Amino acid sequence: MPPLSSAPDQVARINGVPLHRAGEQLSADELRQRAYSELLRQAAMAEDLLAADDTPAADGVLSEAASSAIEQVLEHSLTIPEPSEEACRRHHAANQAKYSTGEKVQVRHILFAVTQGVVVVALRNRAETTLLDVRCHDGQRLEDTFSQAAQTLSNCPSGTEGGMLGWLTASDCAPEFAKELFGHAEVGVLPRLVHSRFGLHVVEVLAREPGEAQAYTSVSGAVAMALRQTSYITALRQFLQLLAGQAVIEGVNLESADTPLLQ
Repeated sequence: MPPLSSAPDQVARINGVPLHRAGEQLSADELRQRAYSELLRQAAMAEDLLAADDTPAADGVLSEAASSAIEQVLEHSLTIPEPSEEACRRHHAANQAKYSTGEKVQVRHILFAVTQGVVVVALRNRAETTLLDVRCHDGQRLEDTFSQAAQTLSNCPSGTEGGMLGWLTASDCAPEFAKELFGHAEVGVLPRLVHSRFGLHVVEVLAREPGEAQAYTSVSGAVAMALRQTSYITALRQFLQLLAGQAVIEGVNLESADTPLLQ
């Protein structure tokens, strides 16, 4: 996640509106998030849902009025189809592990925490190097390598225990962390860094205990909600692509589209 501002005095803008202060270095994800928020804020102003004198969010924090206006824009701009019974049943059959209860995983990790003032590029490089190192070993050697790396590099208190987190259920983890661990069959060091609100994790799944599969009738509401969420994300992405295609964008790379929002 390297900073998108290549020089200290370069400022990214959407239609001339700055997304950050001069000299402020943001990760690619943070800069894109601010850009999409600004696209939506300007869309709300174009539809007279937000006063023209609303203050741009150069610090990344939208005004309460802007947040409310953006909700109105999305409410009438996004069309979210209701999933059919057939689609819900098909999704449930293909994703039964996600709709089971009681699944447990035995995990250890090495946390590279994103804290105030940390250089994200250097942190990610260090995390990726560590991931490659522990994946290059197996058996007893992996045990030694992972444990030693956790003890010397991890920003989590579990580092003193070789990174061991023990047996976890989904409710024990942050949602974004649980998403990478549960509902999968992977055992061993995951071949990717796991991102969470705490930072970057090198993760090893030591063992799994499968949960009990739930009948479709017991989880039909959750299945329908999951499909609605997928449709919402798709519609939002298309709408943002449309807005980006109509905007003058400086200093940040966004997907753009010059075709109408399609469902």
